[in-house]
Amino acid sequence: MSQALRILIALVAGLGVGIALANYAPGAGGFALHYFTKPIGSAWLHGLQMVIVPLVVALLVIGIAASAEAARAGRIAASALICFVAILWFNTLLSAFVTPMLLQLFPLPHEWAEALRASLSSAKVAGQVPSLSDFFDKIVPTNIVAAASADAFLPLTVFAMVFAFAITRLPTERRKLLLDFFQAIADAMIVVIGWVLMLAPIGVFCLAFGLGMETGAAAFGALLHYILIVSSLGIIVLLSAYPIAAIGARMRIGRFAREVLPSQVVALSTSSSLASLPTMLRSSEALGAPATVSGVVLPIAVAVFRATSPAMNLAVALYVAHLTGTPIGPGQLAAGIATAAITTMGSVSLPGTISFFASVAPVAVAMGVPIEALGLLVAVETVPDLFRTLGNVTMDVAVTATIARRTGDGEPKTETDALLAEEL
Repeated sequence: MSQALRILIALVAGLGVGIALANYAPGAGGFALHYFTKPIGSAWLHGLQMVIVPLVVALLVIGIAASAEAARAGRIAASALICFVAILWFNTLLSAFVTPMLLQLFPLPHEWAEALRASLSSAKVAGQVPSLSDFFDKIVPTNIVAAASADAFLPLTVFAMVFAFAITRLPTERRKLLLDFFQAIADAMIVVIGWVLMLAPIGVFCLAFGLGMETGAAAFGALLHYILIVSSLGIIVLLSAYPIAAIGARMRIGRFAREVLPSQVVALSTSSSLASLPTMLRSSEALGAPATVSGVVLPIAVAVFRATSPAMNLAVALYVAHLTGTPIGPGQLAAGIATAAITTMGSVSLPGTISFFASVAPVAVAMGVPIEALGLLVAVETVPDLFRTLGNVTMDVAVTATIARRTGDGEPKTETDALLAEEL
């Protein structure tokens, strides 16, 4: 049985037992909640939180340094990275506007929302809650140790980004020494978080038990609502790949859709961009991108480019804020946008469950959003993760075709495409 399935079963079982005890044995349920499930669930969640700062900083340094090195390797790699960064920031800004709009157009039923907010009322604000003036005043840290101890993720990410670029300016021997050091930290933290996630079914059961006791069936409705809202952002990013290919690579949308379909099928069946790489190479070749381009762009894309991640990570944080009734001001939103866009460069080759915490928690903490709900949302991340992978793979192929055409290395495959290219 896969870990995701075990966590999902634990979620359903916890909610079911909690709802049943709340209706038929509230005294026994309250005793179990107060003395057993709530302390155990909190301890498990704290175990996840304790590795976030070193893991995220280490991954950011490694990811950004690798991106900078790739950009220095050649014209094609540099063009690809510029395109990646532009798409990541655009998608993040898009999520900042679209997610609140979706929550306003399709809100949770009032009774469900009130029940969930009551159950999460004891959740503590994570990190510092930045105002707009704080955003500009504290974006550059004066004391990196104090920023880390206060879970101030925005200045931490800025420091990690600057430090990573500084590492690329060092002599080869010293650069390798530092990158190996941060790689070792990341590897050790992944081992620790793997141990914590082995206990995920227990932790999720305990958290779900409390939610079921306090909210009843509203919890199931909220989780379905969450899946629909967050998955919608992945679908929007996925659909945006088609006009990018049409305009950037100068081809018909129908042709792009036909050639990218095999890669999308593999992405859906494996939930892995890396496993989809061979099929993406074939799709890119069919779209006119030679191996000299796709062989450079796609490996970099799989390693450091997650087109859907910043948009969907910010959507998760905004959804949690909506659940807990946390008001989001301009400073908090700006901190979330910046953190989501920057930290996505550090989500290299992580398993889905680890990636969820490593990429979403910093965004939530930077915005001052309670992260207790993340322990439950990870149990249903399987569905949004499908749209993450599908959007990433589709955008990777679109960017590859665009880079091939814009650098002059891609040629129209048919006479019709040649005529269309001349018209555009």
